[in-house]
Amino acid sequence: MPSTGQSQVLRRRRRTTRLLALTAGAVTVGALAAAALPGTARAGESGRGGGHGPARYQDVQLLSFNDLHGNLEPPAGSSGRVTEDLPDGTTRTLDAGGVEYLATHLRTARKGHAYSVTAAGGDLVGASPLLSGLFHDEPTIEALNGLGLDVTSVGNHEFDEGARELARLQKGGCHPTDGCYTDKRFKGADFPYLAANVLDERTGKPLLKPYWVWQKKDVKIGFIGVTLESTPDIVSAEGVKGLTFEDEAETINKYARELERKGVKSIVALIHEGGFPASASYNADCDAPGAGAGVSGPIVDIARKISPQVDALVTGHTHNAYVCTIPDPAGKPRMVTSAASFGRLYTDTTLTYDRRTGDIARTAVRSANRVVTRDVPKAPDMTRLIGRWDALAAPIGNRAVGHISGDIGNTGTESPLGDLIADAQLDHAKSLDPSADLALMNPGGIRAPLTYAAQGAEGDGVVTYAEAFTVQPFANTVNLQDYTGAQLVQVLKEQVSGANEAAPKILQVSSGLTYTLDLTKSGADRVVAGSIRLNGAPIDPAATYRVAANSFLAGGGDGFTTLGQGTDPLVGADDLAALEQYLTAHSSATAPLDPPKADRITILD
Repeated sequence: MPSTGQSQVLRRRRRTTRLLALTAGAVTVGALAAAALPGTARAGESGRGGGHGPARYQDVQLLSFNDLHGNLEPPAGSSGRVTEDLPDGTTRTLDAGGVEYLATHLRTARKGHAYSVTAAGGDLVGASPLLSGLFHDEPTIEALNGLGLDVTSVGNHEFDEGARELARLQKGGCHPTDGCYTDKRFKGADFPYLAANVLDERTGKPLLKPYWVWQKKDVKIGFIGVTLESTPDIVSAEGVKGLTFEDEAETINKYARELERKGVKSIVALIHEGGFPASASYNADCDAPGAGAGVSGPIVDIARKISPQVDALVTGHTHNAYVCTIPDPAGKPRMVTSAASFGRLYTDTTLTYDRRTGDIARTAVRSANRVVTRDVPKAPDMTRLIGRWDALAAPIGNRAVGHISGDIGNTGTESPLGDLIADAQLDHAKSLDPSADLALMNPGGIRAPLTYAAQGAEGDGVVTYAEAFTVQPFANTVNLQDYTGAQLVQVLKEQVSGANEAAPKILQVSSGLTYTLDLTKSGADRVVAGSIRLNGAPIDPAATYRVAANSFLAGGGDGFTTLGQGTDPLVGADDLAALEQYLTAHSSATAPLDPPKADRITILD
């Protein structure tokens, strides 16, 4: 959080202008071929054998995206690229993302489509870069209003600051502690957040609207929004206090029946849960035969349980790109899509509405992911929006906090940036308690790489406060607790067993802690017995170790229940401050910090 002096800078009242709905030209990536409806009239034709009434079938354009995470400016490094399959069998990477370009692409895509609706799959805010996160994501909500978003589900990150803050983002008003950032009251979202499976424990009713119906003339499509049932496992306890999260499929089926009773037979589910495609390319053929296609993960089981009444699923959470069909309970293919993350892609889906039945002709549904390329004109209203908020953030964000000699990435089982953050937290912990032994960092808490040639005006290798904020935007504290050696071993096993067996969460470890991970085995056996050492000495099951971890992990988050059982707690500064202090103390313009070697975990595969 900013200091008192910084808050005074941020709270200087600035006049804002309303967002303008400007239309800009652009060229988008090619679409999939349309499926024909044999013997029937298409949109724009008469379905009455020569009459002059509306056609029986009406194509409705559904534009969707997910997991924006407040990335208003083009994301840096690998976070701002997508991989594309080329016709000759090779691949290439494309720079992508940024709301100035996303707005242009969406507005161009809508041209010529009288029936168009835009939806999202959650995590539009939270874990945001400084430009939005410093202002509790008000800038992102304003941008989404300008993008023409019609409806979204909640995601887990919409609960980072709790239910009251989510309600403020929906309804508007100044922040309860920081106040108003400009001389105009924040008006909130123009679109509804849907939270069908998030219940208020006191009332047993959904926290927000469970569904919303889009209608144009006689065409009606219902949207049901849910987030993953396991949200309490990946959000701080304070963020989900007083809330209950229900099963995704059961909830969708419940409200699909309710919509049917109200005469809405065309239904789209917005689900903040996702899958893992076999290919990393955004345009891979997910339904092609062979080992190089298909999707796995939680969304597969959820999709197979969702009623055939639901016609398409827009998903998210895993930050992957896919356009797949997964059979519904009746065995019929149904479209399931995800548009990666950070505004790098959007999905263009055509839903063919049958006016005679009021339902979607699912055999005619077609969909494709499109790249938000940066070779189109920037949307002027988005440029102005970014400029307004950047003027408030710049005095804080542009401050140099360190220097690096090269890119410090956040990918891989063990990442250089993960090691750096763990070292920073151990360094901070030792400043509070010299008996601190080691630090552990969850990979999901590392939101972006540190890049040597970062965007902006700073020189190469300079790390600004804004860049550090983008890496660690959660404002977790660095907590110290005591654990036995046996508990520490159990923590490492929990990376690859229990709640994390299907999708391991490999903790990033501070210097001095080493062990071997055998990925050819399964479950807890993947942590090789006897390989765990601290400063070269085997872990003693009966000894006590002082461990630093962020407050989310220290509370048992991400399935690390044993970390929630520590004793003798001591709360330090926030994790961003720990990183800033470490960078400042261990680097300079003449002696930049080298990327860690990421050699603390030996991988056998």
